[in-house]
Formats: sequence, structure tokens, C-alpha cells
Amino acid sequence: MAQYVTYDQVGIKEDVSDIISNITPTKTPFQSSIGSEKAMQTLFQWQEDTLRAEAANAKVEGATAVDSTRAATTMRSNYTQILSDTIKVSATNDSVSSYGRAKESAYQMAKVAAELKRDLEYAYVGIGTNAAVAGSSTVAREMASAFTMIDSTMRTFTGGTTTKVDEADVLVMAQAVYDEGAEPEILMVTPTNSLEIADFAAVSGTRIRELSGTDRKVVNVVDVYVSPFGAVKVVLNRFMKAKYTLMYSPDMWKKVVLRNWTRETLAKTGDNTSMLLVGEFSLKHKNFFASAWCEEAAS
Repeated sequence: MAQYVTYDQVGIKEDVSDIISNITPTKTPFQSSIGSEKAMQTLFQWQEDTLRAEAANAKVEGATAVDSTRAATTMRSNYTQILSDTIKVSATNDSVSSYGRAKESAYQMAKVAAELKRDLEYAYVGIGTNAAVAGSSTVAREMASAFTMIDSTMRTFTGGTTTKVDEADVLVMAQAVYDEGAEPEILMVTPTNSLEIADFAAVSGTRIRELSGTDRKVVNVVDVYVSPFGAVKVVLNRFMKAKYTLMYSPDMWKKVVLRNWTRETLAKTGDNTSMLLVGEFSLKHKNFFASAWCEEAAS
């Protein structure tokens, strides 16, 4: 009698895991580290000020008051930027039973939400030095990126095109911010530059090692960098523009919201469901001298 095996069987239930794995990164460290505030117009403005330089100040008794020149504040501004994406799912697709999700339109909308969050992080620190665009009926408004809202005197170059960021560059940034009176808390780096920062752990050519009983491990990472100008937490950001390094204090930045994320069901055009996810945001740097950044070679 011939053996009846699975290769002969008809109607075997397929083995499809009821889980959808997605490892695409969705963490957005920069916007997660800063606070937010409400905008009332597409163009919003704020003022920044500074104290005069310190000087010898001694007056004779009974001296006549002398007028001094006072500097005006500096007006800063940025535009809000609209970010949106859509989905369009057939009614049948939403009705059939699928692995990994209860309803296709809900699953697709969740994906769009994560993607738009990444787009906003890119607009902040991934696009580089993007200037603000006022926009028109045919041109989209664009916000100024983080690096555009840092004064040029707070920008450092590593040197040649093959030169990587090093400890000297970090110290230059730290001192520049300190001299202006700010106290940075975060050093945000790309994954590539995190390897350069990890080299700070080298001591006389030997890596720092932690050996405790049977738990032997080699540690080659810098989580907090302490310099004469204070301590900064080293934070990796996958969306940071390549070759850029940012030093900042979160309380000096604000995520500006004109319209928070909103889901809208679009007009029906047939046997389907169309939805739009849209929001309008911008970025505010309270003082252009409160942060510093380093670029590997001038662009």
C-alpha cells in the first residue's frame, strides 16, 4: 500500500503567520526631545536679544549720567509647512479577511501616520540647510530647517572631505555655545558619526573594558560626554543629514503647530474609501546662538 504523505494531500491550510513585521525605524529623536507651541499664522515671528559685552565700569562720585547706545532686538521668523499623504482602499479589500490586520484601511492609515512623522523629522534635521519659502498658489510653503536657524558663527567645518568629526570639533561647538551663554544638553549624531564619538572612549590606544565575574564585555560607546563646558548626552538620529552633528539644548527649540495631524475622509469616487492625513508644522529656535553644529567639509 502506497504511503499517503502531505505531498499528495489537497486542501492543506496555509501557514501564514498572523503578524506583519516591519523594522523600518520610526523613532524621531529630535522632535521627541523638544516641546511644542501653537502658531496662529502661516508666518510666525519672534524676537531675540542679547546683553552688551562686559566692560570696566567705574564712575566718579557725583558724575553726570551719560547716554548709552542700546541695541535693538532681532526679529526672527519661519513659515509653516503642510505635510500630508493619502490612502485609497477598495471596499472589497476592507471586507475580506486578511492576515496581520483586522481592516486594511486602518492598517494603511497607521503606516501613513508613521511615515509622516518621519517626514517631519527629515524636514527638521534631515534635509540640511533648507531655507524658508513663503510659497504661493502654485508653490508649497517650506519651513526653515534647524541648521538654517543657527547663526553662521556657530558652524564648524572638520576640514577636508575625508576628515571625520573628532573631539576637537565637539569642543569647538561646546565652547561656542558656552561663550554665548547657553547650556547645551544633547549632542545629536548620525549612526556613522556615532562611531567617531565612540573613539573618544579610547585611552592610550586601549579600549575601556568592563570585566565583572563571568560577565565580560568590551565597552566602546560614549553615552555622555563631559567637557570643561559641561555634559552633553550623545543621541543617535537615523534621520540626521549625513556628515552633520548638532549640539543643542531642547528648551531652546519648539515644534510649532498650526494644524495638528488630522484624518479626513475624502469624497467617494467609487467602490472604495479614500482618506487624507494632514498636518501643518514648523520649527522655532528661540535664539540663533544657542546651538552649534559641525559639518564634515563645507558644502
